[in-house]
Parts: sequence; structure tokens; C-alpha cells
Amino acid sequence: MSATKGQSQPEPDPHAPPQLETPSLWQLMMAFLKIGVTSFGGASRPMMHRESVEANKWLSDRDFIAGFALAQVLPGANPVNLALYVGLRARGVPGAAIAVLGMVLPAFCVILLMGYAYRELIAYPATHFVLAGVAGAGVAATLATGAKMATKLDRNWMTAIIALAVFIAVGVLHISMTPVVIVAIPASLAAAWVTDKGARDGR
Repeated sequence: MSATKGQSQPEPDPHAPPQLETPSLWQLMMAFLKIGVTSFGGASRPMMHRESVEANKWLSDRDFIAGFALAQVLPGANPVNLALYVGLRARGVPGAAIAVLGMVLPAFCVILLMGYAYRELIAYPATHFVLAGVAGAGVAATLATGAKMATKLDRNWMTAIIALAVFIAVGVLHISMTPVVIVAIPASLAAAWVTDKGARDGR
């Protein structure tokens, strides 16, 4: 039966999961080639967020935050770990291989060229000012991405306590990441279990 004339359409549910797109392997390769060529230092992570979440809807914010956290604690280069995660979630094992290749190949070529240029220009003071500016831009991009993702995290007191404890342990007390991760992971899992149980029980 056709809808009644003039009947208002139901409003979309703001809590519904976003409709995600499935990229082709070519789209993944082009996206990560662009990231690998144009990003410096910490700037690769905000660019991956822009490409995979904001521009192309391959991942949700929650999925990207999970991958970001995993990339930080797993061995290896964090941007490569994150590229592998994004490719794996978007297109499985072939997508992971393509994303890592697109991320690593241009970076390898750029590092060779910049290493040669640095050797030739190291004597000039301007070289060090340029590198300091690039490093500062990378730090700013990382902070901006962290602040943006923090606004999308679940807000509860357990998350805030764990985040503050990790910040104090690593940033203030300079404790090695290994023992912090060993303690923080089970604590986070326990906090998530308690929070979900409380939500299910209606508390």
C-alpha cells in the first residue's frame, strides 16, 4: 500500500551505525600512495583518518580508534600498523597488503631522496629550521587527530581514570611502555566489561 500523501518520513536514527563503503583495491592503493607521498611524521595518522573515515566512509570512527590503539601497542612502525589494519578491515588480506605497499613504497623512495639531500645540505642552518618545522607540523597533526578522536570516545569515569593513569605513567613518570601496556590492556577490558554489564542491567 502506498504511503499516505503528505505523510512525514521517519527521521534517521542518530545512534544507528554508519553505512560503510567497500573500496576497490585500486582505490586503496591510490589513497595510501597519496598518504605515503604527502605525509610526514605524525601527519600520516590524521591523513589516514580523513581518507578512511571522513572522505570515503570505509571505517567508522569507533573502528578507526580501535585500530589506532592497536597500532600504538603492537611492534613495528605505527603508521604501517595502522595502514595494515585499515586495509584489512576494508578489503581483507589483499587490502592489507595493498595498503602497506602503498604506504611503504613512496616513503622508501622519499627517504632515499631526502637522505641524499640532507647529506648535501646539512651544513646550511636553514636545513635544520626546515626539519624543525616539519617535526612541529607532525606533532600538531597528531595532537589534532587525538583531540578529534577523543570527542568520539565513550564518556565514562573508568575510561577517564585509565587514560589519566596512562598519561601520568608514561608522560610524567617516564615508565616504559611495555609494563604500562601489560597493565592497561586487562584493566581496559575489565572496565569495558563492567560498563557493558551495567548498561545491560539498566544501571
